[in-house]
Amino acid sequence: MVKGKAVQSAKAAQAAKVVKKGSFLNKKRKIRTTARFYRPKTLALARSPKYPRVARDSQGAHRRSMDHYAIIKYPLATESAMKKIEENNTLVFIVDVRANKYQIRDAVRQLYDIQTSKINTLVRPRGDKKAYVRLTADTEALDVANKIGII
Repeated sequence: MVKGKAVQSAKAAQAAKVVKKGSFLNKKRKIRTTARFYRPKTLALARSPKYPRVARDSQGAHRRSMDHYAIIKYPLATESAMKKIEENNTLVFIVDVRANKYQIRDAVRQLYDIQTSKINTLVRPRGDKKAYVRLTADTEALDVANKIGII
């Protein structure tokens, strides 16, 4: 028992000396070799949103693609448009600003059953898009204009 107390007191004295002196005196500082400091990788939690940021439904208003009736708004029947119909075999339509030439071509083919050779578009200062639809040589723009009621 005396021997056990002597061992315990020696351990306690050793611990007291370490506490008094400090145990971290011999620790070396890490030498930095570059000036760049990279942040440590931290915990990346999975997202748990309160509401979905993008709707997953295909029927949402923002997901619905434009149909042919939404792409072509109306034909233009101004004097310059009439001149285009008579001289250049070209119909002029006001179309949706977001529609591209391929969509305009498909819409004209679906709605009026006519083949187009080329389509030019421009955005008017008002903000709407005008499409010049050039028809193929075998189709007369004047006949199509009569059929759809421009003239």
